[in-house]
Amino acid sequence: MAEQKSGLQRRVQAFGSFLSSMVMPNIPIFIAWGFLTALFIPDGWLPNEQFVKMVDPTIHYLIPIMIAFMGGKLVHDVRGGVVGAAATMGIIAAFEQHMLLGAMIVGPLTAWLMKKFDKVVQPRIRTGLEMLVNNFSAGFLALGMMLVSFLWLTPIVKWIMTILEKGVGFLVDNHVLPLTSILIEPAKVLFLNNAINHGVLTPLGTDQASQVGKSILYTLESNPGPGLGILLAYMFFGRGTAKATAPGAVIIHFIGGIHEIYFPYILMKPVMIVAAIAGGMTGIAYFSAVDFGLKSPAAPGSIIAYAGVTPKGDFIHMIIGVLLAALVSFVIGSIILKFSKDKEGTNDLAAATAKMEATKGKKSSVANALKEKSSTSDRVTVVETTESSEDDLLAKYDTENVDAHDYSNVKKVIFACDAGMGSSAMGAGMMRNKFKKAGINLDVTNTAINQLPQDVDLVITQKVLTDRAIKQAPNAIHISVDNFLNSPKYDELIKNLQEVQSLDK
Repeated sequence: MAEQKSGLQRRVQAFGSFLSSMVMPNIPIFIAWGFLTALFIPDGWLPNEQFVKMVDPTIHYLIPIMIAFMGGKLVHDVRGGVVGAAATMGIIAAFEQHMLLGAMIVGPLTAWLMKKFDKVVQPRIRTGLEMLVNNFSAGFLALGMMLVSFLWLTPIVKWIMTILEKGVGFLVDNHVLPLTSILIEPAKVLFLNNAINHGVLTPLGTDQASQVGKSILYTLESNPGPGLGILLAYMFFGRGTAKATAPGAVIIHFIGGIHEIYFPYILMKPVMIVAAIAGGMTGIAYFSAVDFGLKSPAAPGSIIAYAGVTPKGDFIHMIIGVLLAALVSFVIGSIILKFSKDKEGTNDLAAATAKMEATKGKKSSVANALKEKSSTSDRVTVVETTESSEDDLLAKYDTENVDAHDYSNVKKVIFACDAGMGSSAMGAGMMRNKFKKAGINLDVTNTAINQLPQDVDLVITQKVLTDRAIKQAPNAIHISVDNFLNSPKYDELIKNLQEVQSLDK
């Protein structure tokens, strides 16, 4: 039963990762569009009749097409991205509203059909006809899916959008939108935050913002107030490691916008989720009362990002909403910590971090960075790139040796995590510094698991994600770590790379 639950968690988390991988690379376009509207619409900071002409085409065409391209690329590389983007024009042309949700369906679907076609046809193409067949097959499929999406997929997507909009409208009209925190806050601590935020809230919020200039839906998951209050409660009323690490966590969470830093603080004392829910509900209630919304998604959920996408004249409401959410979660969290009988749990930050990593399917490198280094806290294992079941791959973790592989052909190193931001970016930055000090000249980058390129030589992932990384890049060396920022086995890797480089000289 536990294995079935774990498998379900991985599948749901992978689905959320796929959704976020379509949207998150395009967040800069959302932000650019948000600034376009904030600056140049008639009620903006710098009204301009010429520049405002870019607002509607950006949201109506550019963003859906780019989302469809990313979704198609995830399924079938650039070829899938191209046919996915082209097919989305059908649903864009047929639908008066902005088709972000439709793009998230049509793009990957068309790429999947292209992938299946190529798998059957490409091995049978005669020499010299490859370009002809590939180009015309992609063109005809794109044309066909344009027509299919225009005629048949549009009503389906319209029905889905109507249901979701009516649901949101019901919550708003009946003043119960704050109740969404009962679902959102626990989901953030576990593993559904990407699916909820980028799969549902961002498309609906963007459609709303395009009509009225802002959307409260952007604030439902991203408000940094609840997490700030919980961390402050631990600063004043926590004990041991939790109390000592909370100040650093506040900076990473509130300024850096990496919300995963406070998840272990809730998991070490699960009743603290009540504080997070109450804080989230308070922030949403205030934003609803004053009709506040953001111009575009705040990603990451930092106070700086919030300020950047807050509409003109609403900064005071933004600050009050965030601070009220923080205040409520702080008060309730402080009461829980101060009067809780089980005070030993407040010291077990390491165990809570491990629990979060197991349930969320994503390691918290930022949390581990705040703890004291322990020689036994991490384990690095290299997994052979053979085709195996998930259980077989996980079973190998205790038997592989980091020294047992040939690193002579390693030119590209990639840190991969669920969404390709936050923790993997910090890990890649740390490794670049280590390589520089060690005189190792290698390309080190970070990306999402779903976007791992086939030509990568060495992939570093957290343990719970290694099996997915192997399936995505089966020809690479895979190193699995418990902690991106504090793994003792990095020294062994550097030693091996230095030996290879010395032999090359």
